[in-house]
Amino acid sequence: MGFTIGSSRSIRDIRTGTRRRGRSSECTAVAEFTGLWGWDVVPGARAAAGACSCGRRDCPAPGAHPLDFAATIPAGSTLDEVSEAWSEFPGASAMLPVGRTFDAIEVAESAGLRALARLERMGLPLGPVTASPEGRAHFFVAPGAAAELPELLYRMGWDDPCSLDLRGLGPGTYLTAPPSDRGGLGPVRWLRPPALDSATKPPAARLVLGTLAYVAHRSRA
Repeated sequence: MGFTIGSSRSIRDIRTGTRRRGRSSECTAVAEFTGLWGWDVVPGARAAAGACSCGRRDCPAPGAHPLDFAATIPAGSTLDEVSEAWSEFPGASAMLPVGRTFDAIEVAESAGLRALARLERMGLPLGPVTASPEGRAHFFVAPGAAAELPELLYRMGWDDPCSLDLRGLGPGTYLTAPPSDRGGLGPVRWLRPPALDSATKPPAARLVLGTLAYVAHRSRA
C-alpha cells in the first residue's frame, strides 16, 4: 500500500514501521522522499579516506555522485519497496535527480542564509533549501529554471551569473539529500526542510532570484 501525499499518518506509518521491522533510518528518509515529497532517489557513492565506494581509483568526485550500477527508486515507492532496493546498496548516500520535479539555484551558504532570511521576511513562497559541507546552499525551484537563469538575470540587470557565484542546476545533475554524507566531508542538512505545499510545487525561479542575486553580489563585494 502506498503513501497518501499530504497525510500526517503517512509520516507516522513510515517511522513506526521502521521501528517495528528494524528498517534503517536511511530507508525511512528515502521513503519520505519518494512517498511524501514525490521525488525520485538514486543510491549514491560514499567516500572514506579520499577513496570512493564506486571503486574507481580515478573517480573525479569521490562520494558525490550516483552509483552507475544502481537503479533509480521512483517517486511513489513504498517503504517496503525502498527497503528492498536499498538493501542492495547498504550505506549508500541518497541522491536526488535534478530537473524532474525541481531545478536548483546554487549559491554560497553564507549568502544563501542571508537571502533565505530576507525572503522569509518578505513572505515570498519558498521551496526546500539544503546546505552542503562544502559551504554551498541549494534552493529548490520549479523545473526549467537552470535553462532560463541567464536570461532571467539579464532582465534583472545582471549580465554575468558567474560574477555572482550563483548557478542553476538542471537535468543531468544530482543533489545529495540530507542527512547523507557528501564526499566524506560530513552530512548535508536542511536550511529549510520540505513541506507539503512546496516540495511538490516549488516556486518559480523569478520569485527568489532577484533576492539571491542581490545578496550574492553584496557578499562578493
